[in-house]
Amino acid sequence: MQSIYERIEYLIKQKGLTKKSFCEQLNISTGNMGDWKRGKSTPGTHKLIEIGAFFHVSLDWLILGKNAPEIVRESAEDYFFEQIRQLDCQTDELLPSEKEFIKEYIAFTEYRKLKSADDNS
Repeated sequence: MQSIYERIEYLIKQKGLTKKSFCEQLNISTGNMGDWKRGKSTPGTHKLIEIGAFFHVSLDWLILGKNAPEIVRESAEDYFFEQIRQLDCQTDELLPSEKEFIKEYIAFTEYRKLKSADDNS
């Protein structure tokens, strides 16, 4: 798989979707998808982020083809602050307000995922 389009096409097939269904779910026009296939354009940054999140793959793999598609899981757990999971995490370097911001951002991300899932069902 050499191109971003080929990697997207691979993910679509792996998930058992049609290209039309994929386009509808991510608000991508079939014309844009055709341009990606012909190499006339590539997805913009925001759309690449959406596609990566949709398929749970890293942007490194999606954009650059580095390694196999790496599954990325995001959860609301306090993984930045749990010493067992990240022994090298320097939590004492973060201000309490910074820790709180990160927790809020994780909660917001979970909310958006749930809202997106509800909207698509």
